[in-house]
Amino acid sequence: MSFDNLCKLLSEKHPETFASWVLGTPQRSAKVLKTELSIEPIRADYVTFLQLEQRILHLEFQTKLESTPPLPLRMLDYWVRLYRLYRLPITQVVVLLLPPAPGTVIETVFHVENTRHEYRVICMWEENPEIFLNNEALLPLAPLAATTQPQALLQQVVERVNQLDPEQRPDISTYTQILAGLKYDKDLIRQIFREGMMRESVIYQEILAEGEQRGEQRGEQRGEQRERSLILRQLTRRVGELPQATLLQIETLPLEQLENLGEALLDFQNLADLENWFTVLDEGRVD
Repeated sequence: MSFDNLCKLLSEKHPETFASWVLGTPQRSAKVLKTELSIEPIRADYVTFLQLEQRILHLEFQTKLESTPPLPLRMLDYWVRLYRLYRLPITQVVVLLLPPAPGTVIETVFHVENTRHEYRVICMWEENPEIFLNNEALLPLAPLAATTQPQALLQQVVERVNQLDPEQRPDISTYTQILAGLKYDKDLIRQIFREGMMRESVIYQEILAEGEQRGEQRGEQRGEQRERSLILRQLTRRVGELPQATLLQIETLPLEQLENLGEALLDFQNLADLENWFTVLDEGRVD
């Protein structure tokens, strides 16, 4: 999925939230409109059209300014087609996900002779991150917001993701990591998200609390047993009850492979993912 298309997906899943953000006022009613416009139909892959109360909101997400035809002309073209179809006032907002090259002029108007058409541009790198950190629908955009400490912001995002309802967390975490990939190194994203999820896990915290009550871990063997217990409990929460045969496989894993499983399970969605992991592991042993 492209970055632009992901933003389109999010805005269509949460139309009132996105409309409230870009317009700056609460919107309690927003209907997603079709994206195919008549008169030599064009398919608007990265835009969202929302019908608000007596107004159309046209949202367009861009990773770069360059396009064919140019962005100002496209915005005018969309406006004419939308107005012909709905005969309502139209607000157009372009959300730029990444800053252009230094010195680039960000145009907000189409102007040729007597024709002049204006639209708004939101630059994500200038937006206050608190807006996104405090709203789960907008949270995936938070890594792209304004900051002088990018890594600290990414850690804040992970902490916020970990506070979400367990049913929402996997999807939002995935969306957030995809969009963070526009700005951050992928290995850094993976590391921070995995470490953050382990630290913030309720099960992990319970085990740490138990460890504090009993004193420091005694010996390497006891530490390995606790890690194996943690991984088993996290696997059960993510993929459900484990078959006896799978439990035996995990019990016989050496420490290094057990630690690899502890990282891999953060990406598991069901039991099939765990079984595939063991299949790949077995193939590696044969090789």
